[in-house]
Amino acid sequence: MGEAPVFKLIKTIQRILEKFLKHIEGADGLFEIRIEFGGNAHRIFCCFDGGSLVVLLNAFQKKARKTPAREIGLAAKLMKEYFEHNGKI
Repeated sequence: MGEAPVFKLIKTIQRILEKFLKHIEGADGLFEIRIEFGGNAHRIFCCFDGGSLVVLLNAFQKKARKTPAREIGLAAKLMKEYFEHNGKI
């Protein structure tokens, strides 16, 4: 199975449409990758480390119109742990 087209976009294009990669309001440095597959919406939270490394944090299948606060909270916690573990906080 090949790489998902949205990951190719993130790796190769400087400016990505919000349709594919969106900053999460109120969560500094946290983004969500938006993927539609088989009629289902999926979200992968991520952050950037050093401007070019994308760190994938957690994912879920989106069933509601609004992203659940608990998913955002988990991603923010994982992002903080990642940067603490790597001595960047």
